[in-house]
Amino acid sequence: YIQAEYNLCPLDFAIRQIHFPSKEENIEIARRRLIFEELLTLQLGLMKLKSKRATKNMLKMSNDFSNEFYSLLPFTPTNAQKKAVADCVADLQSDKQMNRLIQGDVGSGKTAVAGAVMYTVIKNGYQAAMMAPTEILATQHYESFCKLFEGTDINIALLTGSTKSAEKKKIKLALSEGQIDLIIGTHALIQNDVEFLNLGLVCTDEQHRFGVEQRSNLAMKGNNPHLLVMSATPIPRTMGLIIYGDLDISVLDELPPGRQEIRTDLVTSAYHQRIYKFIKNAVDNGNQAYIVCSLVDDNESDLISAKEYADKLSTEVFQGYNLGLLHGKMKPKEKDKVMQEFANGNVQILVSTTVVEVGVDVPNATVMLIENADRFGLSQLHQLRGRVGRGKDKSFCILVSDNKSESSVERLKLLKSTSDGFKIADYDLKTRGPGDFFGTRQHGLPQLKIADMLEDTKILEQSRECAKFILKDDPNLDSFPELCTQISNMFRKTDY
Repeated sequence: YIQAEYNLCPLDFAIRQIHFPSKEENIEIARRRLIFEELLTLQLGLMKLKSKRATKNMLKMSNDFSNEFYSLLPFTPTNAQKKAVADCVADLQSDKQMNRLIQGDVGSGKTAVAGAVMYTVIKNGYQAAMMAPTEILATQHYESFCKLFEGTDINIALLTGSTKSAEKKKIKLALSEGQIDLIIGTHALIQNDVEFLNLGLVCTDEQHRFGVEQRSNLAMKGNNPHLLVMSATPIPRTMGLIIYGDLDISVLDELPPGRQEIRTDLVTSAYHQRIYKFIKNAVDNGNQAYIVCSLVDDNESDLISAKEYADKLSTEVFQGYNLGLLHGKMKPKEKDKVMQEFANGNVQILVSTTVVEVGVDVPNATVMLIENADRFGLSQLHQLRGRVGRGKDKSFCILVSDNKSESSVERLKLLKSTSDGFKIADYDLKTRGPGDFFGTRQHGLPQLKIADMLEDTKILEQSRECAKFILKDDPNLDSFPELCTQISNMFRKTDY
């Protein structure tokens, strides 16, 4: 009946014709059958894993306080934000524990969605915890939620590595007694002595910075609390269904009104003097700038390193200006200190490697200069560009590249022509392959022999629909022993 429903040829025909086709069109008929079967096996395997992980909802929330939360906002939420919040509330009220990813482009308003969900959880009498990858980001979330929840009876606390010992003690005690409703922090939240009275929701920001283990460590602090994760890395929808096999996905595909377009220019290194003059003008007018390089050490390649470049700029081009340096080899505390200085406005120009790709809001930064832009993935460049354009002033992203190759120029021109992160991610995926996305997560996905997840997206959707249909009637696949064998063979060598 599946062959009939999806217009698939029998397996015997497919195998014979793919090797010895009697006519040319049979090759395509055979390929389609084999691709469908391979993707169906993959989807069934992932869905079975997901249902194994699905936990009964021990913390059912009876009331929805979304509208009350919206009245606190200084803006009107977008339809995409409202839909994502509604998805989350439906999870909170369902029979299964929430395990959801909010995926949205830079500036799409993920934090407001998290705020709405946390507000509903707290108003239902539970505690909420939000974990951010850096102290500075945690502090920023803390400050914005304090401002937003001012005048409500919600008690908020911040817990990071640099919270003073006496203060830590006080916070931990108040948390265990239920006097704190919302705790925001870093990895400090998953230490053994942090206890909650009734944790209802765990929210992690920049999901790819935390391993599954760290997320579950925080989740183990309560009685199966609901889990909400956020990511600003746009991934094409079909890819997301595969990569985040263990999470439900809500996509924010709409930017809030008033979010300004960032002007993007593509130039060669011959323009450096003009660019430096442009940055000086911006800084003289009270704004700030980022300068991003691709490597730290001089010996890594012939490209100038961030450290060497920063030294050269501070002694020659930008003498008299305050320059900061940020790179991945610095200790977390050093990074936070530099970033805090930049956020406070003490550092006017920040020379950095890609560690600023995910980070704090500095509304005063209006220029992003990216050296050797051809060496970065498009999605990465798009993330970097999103560091500016967060304030009221017009913002600029300048891509410098001397690479004349047609493919390189075409890639960078695409970034210049669109600010849609999902379009960019699609293009990156087609031209660079899935490594960029899968590399950020120890995905352990099985190797596919004939299917191509980028080319065969239509069959991927059909096989997903078919897998849902099969599992609905036969969750243990009792009627499909051979498919069960195929699934276990396919997943045998993975880390799922």
